[in-house]
Amino acid sequence: MKRSGLITTKMGMTRLYDDSGVAHAVTVLSVGDCAVIGNRTMEKNGYVANVLGIREAKAKHVAKPQIKAAGKAGVKPYRKIVEFRCTDDCVIPVGTPICASHFVAGQFVDVQATSKGKGFQGAMKRHNFGGKEATHGVLKAHRSLGGTGMREWPGRVLKGKKMSGQMGNETVTVQNLKVFGTDEAENLIFVEGAVPGCNGTFVLITDAVKKEQKDLPVPTSQKKDVEPTETKSESVAEEVAE
Repeated sequence: MKRSGLITTKMGMTRLYDDSGVAHAVTVLSVGDCAVIGNRTMEKNGYVANVLGIREAKAKHVAKPQIKAAGKAGVKPYRKIVEFRCTDDCVIPVGTPICASHFVAGQFVDVQATSKGKGFQGAMKRHNFGGKEATHGVLKAHRSLGGTGMREWPGRVLKGKKMSGQMGNETVTVQNLKVFGTDEAENLIFVEGAVPGCNGTFVLITDAVKKEQKDLPVPTSQKKDVEPTETKSESVAEEVAE
């Protein structure tokens, strides 16, 4: 069994406490309006997958082929569209909204996002080089890269040599992060640990491939009508009115 993943938006990090009073650093991921907008079948496409979209977009901000595909499927165009491979028993009908309870507390997930871009950086920051000595004849070269090439043969810098260059702004996958919990009312997922990317980045979250998962909703969980929690200020205002 292989379930579909979700497209989420990184909201930031915070601290939550478990029943024992232990603090956990968690990343808040918003599922938002993520929904299934298409399916891939073995007969037509040669593989099975769910096509998910998130953040409904205006027609002027979407390419014409995407608008035509959305109209053919009978759904609205979305800003971010991703396919998630799955098995036949995990195919989700088109138009089904996805909720945060697709993942359960305690399970492990893999997350993928684009990391923060840090521009052109030196070898010490980019590859954690130790640098040269602070004295003993070293002059104005304490953070330099050092020798990179060869002598007569092969007389060039080999491919893959760790050197200065562009850092960040690349696809990063972090495996085996634990789901601390979910908030169905606000459609949020709380994942323990750090997730790559800045706030507002689209984050793909799937079941961990290196962990055995049990008691997961198949193919997904149905969204429940959860009323928002009454705030303290509202309860106080009602007491004053009475």
